[in-house]
Amino acid sequence: MDVEVLARIQFVFTIAFHYIYPPLSIGIGLIMVIMEGLYLKTGKKEYEVLTRFWLKIFAITFGIGVATGIIMEFEFGTNWAVYSKYVGDIFGSALAAEGLFAFGLESTFLGILIFGWNRVSPKVHFVSTVGVFLGSMFSAVWIVVANSWQQTPAGYHIVGQGLAARAEVTDFWAMVFNPSSVDRIIHTWQGAFLAGSFLVLSVHAYYIRKGRYIELSKKAFKIALIVATVVSFSQLISGHSSADGVAKNQPAKLAAMEGHYEKSAPAKLYLVGWVDNKTQKVTGIGIPGGLSFLVHQDFKAPITGLNAFKPEDRPGQVNAVFQFYHIMISIGMFLIALTFYASFLWWRGKLFETKWLMWIFSFSVLLPQIANQVGWFAAEMGRQPWIVYGLLRTSQGFSQEVSANQIVFSLVLFTVVYTLLLILFLYSLNKKIKHGPYEEAQNALEII
Repeated sequence: MDVEVLARIQFVFTIAFHYIYPPLSIGIGLIMVIMEGLYLKTGKKEYEVLTRFWLKIFAITFGIGVATGIIMEFEFGTNWAVYSKYVGDIFGSALAAEGLFAFGLESTFLGILIFGWNRVSPKVHFVSTVGVFLGSMFSAVWIVVANSWQQTPAGYHIVGQGLAARAEVTDFWAMVFNPSSVDRIIHTWQGAFLAGSFLVLSVHAYYIRKGRYIELSKKAFKIALIVATVVSFSQLISGHSSADGVAKNQPAKLAAMEGHYEKSAPAKLYLVGWVDNKTQKVTGIGIPGGLSFLVHQDFKAPITGLNAFKPEDRPGQVNAVFQFYHIMISIGMFLIALTFYASFLWWRGKLFETKWLMWIFSFSVLLPQIANQVGWFAAEMGRQPWIVYGLLRTSQGFSQEVSANQIVFSLVLFTVVYTLLLILFLYSLNKKIKHGPYEEAQNALEII
């Protein structure tokens, strides 16, 4: 197999596995801030119990996330040396800021959070919880800024030529606030909030179904449901804004997302479909002029299609981009419907008596994770053939000295290690969930 393809497969595998954990950390962090804030405000012991319980799960998630994230940084230097040299000045500043101001903040406060329950005052401990949450959010900021610069480069100039060429920062803040960074940061945060809140919903729906920790779980479920309802709906706004940015800055990606080939013509908004890249046809259900309306508020406004670009400048896997994008949208709409219906039942006083809904929530934890993954796939595959949009092709970015056999060997090794880490994570998570917020033998009345 081609070295470039193998290098891309390896990076996709490692980053997709890593991306399971940081969104969970951010989302659980938000829920912990709310729970501990309620404990400080009301003095009710159940909120402290919930915070302690979810802190244990946060710590597991954070640890696995750190372990899986380190490997990606080594891959930049091994498999993608030309790319690393090209973007080193850009990524160096962003990743240094992530390490110093985000990861350092998060790690420092996490120590107080875990070991400080009986050593610092409740207010200091709450500040530490907020610090951990903000640290995880800042960490996401700098990672997304670096990735967004690849999508919409700004604040730079090119030094050198050929393999010696590299991008240098000329305006740090223009680099940070490049055309796509703010929309993508907000959308990423929201995806993380959904990942964390739906894990909380899943665990406590499971407890309610099994008749365990009923009153405690109802409180946790309500907190997570409020977060999930607000965020799932607000993602429509950030998603629309992000799509507008793609239409302006990466029109070939938008065309691939909707399977639009005509150079300049009104475009359908497909609900479902299948793209045949050879015939340039989409078989599916679409709203005529729907994409035109969303972008220009005019059903007849033309949208730039894939045929407006040279074949070598178009995304190669159009159907894959189309499918990943529409899976993300479908899951997002389902989560809105699910949370709004659950909120309606809560208002009617029938939420926790609706057993089939609790069953759905028990397994709903998978949906935000899938949406986060396929959304990332759509964004990255839609950027192809560019590793830095309009500046550096993916085929130019991989290391020239790395052989296919070396990549295959390391990929097999990573697969083994990551499989073990996944088993460890699931085992630890399952153990904590089965153990519950407190000992089964302990009388619940002593807690609540």
